[in-house]
Amino acid sequence: MDERTYRVSVRERGSYTLTDGAGEYEAVLSGRFLYDTVTASEYPTVGDYVKAQRSGDGPCVITELLERRSVFLRRSAGTGRSEQAVAANVDTVLICMSLNRDFNLRRLERYLSLVWEGGTSPVVLLTKKDLCPDYESYVRRCETVAMSAPVLCCSSLENDGIAALEPWLRPGQTVALMGSSGVGKSTLINRLMGAELLRTDGLRNDDKGHHTTTHRELLQLPCGAAIIDTPGMRELGMWDSEEGIRTTFADMEELALRCRFSDCSHQREKGCAVLAALASGELSEERYLSWQKLKAENAYSADSESYLQAKEKKFKDIAKRNKAEKKRRS
Repeated sequence: MDERTYRVSVRERGSYTLTDGAGEYEAVLSGRFLYDTVTASEYPTVGDYVKAQRSGDGPCVITELLERRSVFLRRSAGTGRSEQAVAANVDTVLICMSLNRDFNLRRLERYLSLVWEGGTSPVVLLTKKDLCPDYESYVRRCETVAMSAPVLCCSSLENDGIAALEPWLRPGQTVALMGSSGVGKSTLINRLMGAELLRTDGLRNDDKGHHTTTHRELLQLPCGAAIIDTPGMRELGMWDSEEGIRTTFADMEELALRCRFSDCSHQREKGCAVLAALASGELSEERYLSWQKLKAENAYSADSESYLQAKEKKFKDIAKRNKAEKKRRS
């Protein structure tokens, strides 16, 4: 049985499509892989490299997930306290936000935190520039929260601003597009591919685009870069994102260093530099509340008892197998 390295190009529910650069192959997870996997993020996702076996005309059998150099994690949708891997081995995430009612700085801070945490570089991409005469003011507003992340503006329909993406679309690089439904991710990919490969729809009556992408997919661009299209995310919960939040709110972290007490909660203590900046107008209340909210969400996910129990069970199962294997050999 031939075992080779492949990259996951599509994950849709329980099925996978793998690519080796020459062709695509349907795949399933091996029984051992399913047995050893406990947490959701340990399953392969789009962009992952895996070891898989091919035999005859049947589907490939995925036997191993190779080490990731980056991964975008979010808390699973709904009330569950587990993580979901959205995309892996990505060099740059284009956080897409359209210049209409979708524009939301608080959601942008959320995306930035998760992208930084995953070991990926974010680029803020404001789409549908053709619909907004005052687009420059939106760019300036984004720059107030983007920290070191570049902020770009484009119109895919008019091919305006697309060339500015070239530094992140070099051969061998992988870019992921993330953002709400209807911000124009599929339209942008069609422009970059030079063909209408993905279905797109126009604006609805409420000024929002239609949701057209239903699964995550990796595509190879003519320029040699790979691009991952993702569906719009209704929920974007924090998951183990402490460092990402610190990077996104570096200005807040710098203020916090000036507080009288090192364990300051920045809520009611005397000598709190954050509260002083809030009172003076140096710090906006919206950004302060966003910082506190994301930190609280992250603390909640980090205290997931079920997640810790799952990890403990996995290690116990591994110990039992190792013990049984030693006994068999002796």
